[in-house]
Amino acid sequence: MDPRSIKLEVRDHYARAARGERTCCPDPAAIGYTPEGLAAVPAELRSASFGCGSPVDAAALRPGERVLDLGSGAGLDLLLAARAVGPEGRVHGVDMTPEMVERARATAARAGLANVEISLGEIEALPLPDASVDAVVSNCVINLSPDKPRVLREAFRVLAPGGRFVVADMVATAPLPAALAGDTAAWSECIAGAVTEAEYRAALAAAGFVGIEVRREPGGGLALETLAGAGCCAPAGAPPVVSAIIRAVKPR
Repeated sequence: MDPRSIKLEVRDHYARAARGERTCCPDPAAIGYTPEGLAAVPAELRSASFGCGSPVDAAALRPGERVLDLGSGAGLDLLLAARAVGPEGRVHGVDMTPEMVERARATAARAGLANVEISLGEIEALPLPDASVDAVVSNCVINLSPDKPRVLREAFRVLAPGGRFVVADMVATAPLPAALAGDTAAWSECIAGAVTEAEYRAALAAAGFVGIEVRREPGGGLALETLAGAGCCAPAGAPPVVSAIIRAVKPR
């Protein structure tokens, strides 16, 4: 399937999600967010996480750090990251869906977060300079890209030496059948774009990262059964996909 067609389908899917139409993503309380963290965000934002894990918690952000959120969506992880790094830190979100960018900007404004900036753009061509952030986070977004090696090279480029890459993403437990690549619904619902753990590790290493770790969520995390329960349509014959926290470091 043409990569641009995939992007257009994904963008349309999440534009509809931003408007409050159907999405298959489960409640964030079921995918690793802490009760304390969720209590600090508006209820309408908790219902618009569109994620598969809690990368901000996993990244252990520190006050004063500069953070980039790839595919920042409605802004849940942006808000949590902004509070973790404090007013002396900075959080930048990038999303390709105008409706999501508008919603995230409104969220940041209502929360009075002066240390948050959200850009409309694609994660394959980040609008940030080299070595400009200390941490890159992302939540169930990289699997949506038809060019993951380019995404990872861009993440490596914008990280400062010693910076860390910590994302929640979907990982396939076996290679996906070729026929699945043309299923646009399966792309939008975080299934058709999932790669295996070995492929993820290889792409990170090729981009220059070291210290690569892939930790599947306990009990399989956000597996196909959970997706189906949240309203997703898992294609027949698709191998299981599971959520994982993926870590890597840019060498000093």
